[in-house]
Amino acid sequence: MSLRSPVGRVLGLGSAGEGVGHWWTQRVTSVALVLLGLWFVFSLVHLPDLAYTTLVAWLASPVNAVLLALLVGTSLYHSLLGVQVVVEDYVSNHGTKIVTMLVLQFLHIVLGALGIFSVLRVAFGSAQ
Repeated sequence: MSLRSPVGRVLGLGSAGEGVGHWWTQRVTSVALVLLGLWFVFSLVHLPDLAYTTLVAWLASPVNAVLLALLVGTSLYHSLLGVQVVVEDYVSNHGTKIVTMLVLQFLHIVLGALGIFSVLRVAFGSAQ
């Protein structure tokens, strides 16, 4: 006995099989963002001042540079997952949905690359 409706059996409709993975990825990136965000705020609060030279010296530390790059990358990936859900739920035209998702993925990749490049540029000292 099957729990699927007769129409579902005929049309082959069923679970997409990827919703749980997307849900878990959003939760894992949320936890990572909480931890990285707490580290970021804690680190900035404990700096003597927020002058440019102080921040450049702080970012020159490999640990801070790596964690900040992770913060940028994780936040953009989490953002992409969120807007993907919004587009899938609210854009009804299939062609428009595909184009919108491609544009959003491209923008998130470009923003992530720019953010991580900026962190690395300051960390390696060539931003002066």
